[in-house]
Amino acid sequence: MPEGFGIYLHWPFCQAKCPYCDFNSHVVGSVDDDVWAEAFEAELDRIAELTDDRLLNSVFFGGGTPSLMAVSTVERIMEKIRARWRLANDLEVTLEANPTSIEADRFAGYHAAGVNRVSVGVQALNDPDLKKLGRLHSAEDALRAVDVARSTFDRVSFDLIYARQDQSIEAWDAELRQALSYDPDHLSLYQLTIEDGTAFGDRFKRGTLRGLPDEDLAADMWDVTQSLCSEAGLPAYEVSNHAKSGQESRHNLIYWSSGDWAGIGPGAHGRLTLDGTRFATVGAKAPAAWLERVKTQGHGDVENTPLTSTDCLEEQVMMGLRLVDGITLPPSWINSKLNEIRYLDDLGLIHLENETLRVSAAGRPVLNSILDRLLAR
Repeated sequence: MPEGFGIYLHWPFCQAKCPYCDFNSHVVGSVDDDVWAEAFEAELDRIAELTDDRLLNSVFFGGGTPSLMAVSTVERIMEKIRARWRLANDLEVTLEANPTSIEADRFAGYHAAGVNRVSVGVQALNDPDLKKLGRLHSAEDALRAVDVARSTFDRVSFDLIYARQDQSIEAWDAELRQALSYDPDHLSLYQLTIEDGTAFGDRFKRGTLRGLPDEDLAADMWDVTQSLCSEAGLPAYEVSNHAKSGQESRHNLIYWSSGDWAGIGPGAHGRLTLDGTRFATVGAKAPAAWLERVKTQGHGDVENTPLTSTDCLEEQVMMGLRLVDGITLPPSWINSKLNEIRYLDDLGLIHLENETLRVSAAGRPVLNSILDRLLAR
C-alpha cells in the first residue's frame, strides 16, 4: 500500500468524561494491566498473521487517555510489534496524553519503549474555560506538560479547542498567539462541536448550553486560526491540523490518504486490504465485552465488512478532501459529478486541475456541506 500501513490501539479509560467528548471512553476504579496487555498482544498476533508482508509505518496509542497506561503495557505492545512486522526506518509511534497524567518518569519509560511522538490534550490556556470544558488540569499544568513532553520526545503536538462558550475573537487571537510562542511543530485546532449523546449535547437540546458563538463569529475565529498559523510557519495541511514542513502526523495521513490500518481495542475502527478486498472492522465497544471476545472468540471485532468499490471511492473522497493538497480521482467519478463540481468551483469552494480535486481555503470551513453535495446519490 503506497499510502502506508499503521496500527491504532485504543485505550478506553479516562480519569473523567469530558462533557463535549463522544469518543469511546470510560471511567473505572482500577484496571488490570496484565489482562489488557495480554489481550493487545493476542490481537497483534492475529493481525500479524494477516499482514506479515506489510511494512509498518506508524503506531498510534489513542483513547481515552493512553498516558494512563502502565509503562510495562506499552513495552509489551511495542516488543510484540517489533517481533511481528518489518518496521519503516522512520516508524512513527504516537501516544495521546492528558496534562493530568503526564509524569516525567512515565514519559521516560514510554520513550524507552519506543514512543517517539506525543500529542498533548491541552484544549484551552485559561482556567475558567478549562473548567467549562470539564478538564481536570489547569493552564499551568498544561504548559508544564508540554515542557515535560518536549524535554522527552523529539516530536510533540498539542490540541486546542476554539469557538468555546463566551469566547471572543480577541481572546482566541491572544490564546493562539500564546500557543504559537512555544514554537510547536504541530497543532490540532478544533472548533467546538456539539455531539449527540454527550453532556453538552443534552444541555444544548434543553437550551441550557449558553454562550456559543454564532456562525459569523465562528467563521472569523477560523480565519484568525488560518492566518496566525500560516504566519508562524504552521500552515494547515488538513482541515484541523497545522504543522511545520515534515512534522505532519504520518499516522493520520494514512487515514486521510485511504491507506490501511489495523484497529485494535474497544470500539476501534480499522481498514485492511486482504487478497484484493478492503474490509471495514469495528471492535466491540464496551471494554469488558471486547476483552471477553478476544478471550473466547479469538478476536475483538463485532464487524468485519467487505467494502464495495463504490464504498471505497466514497471514503476516499470523504477523507481525502480533508487534505489541503486534495486527492486524485478516477475520470469516471469526476465525469459523473461534473455538474456538482462545476457548481462548487463557480462558488470558489473547490478546484479541479486535471484529475486532482481539492477544497479551497474558502471551502474548508464548509467541507461537510461540500461532501453532502458531492456524495449525494
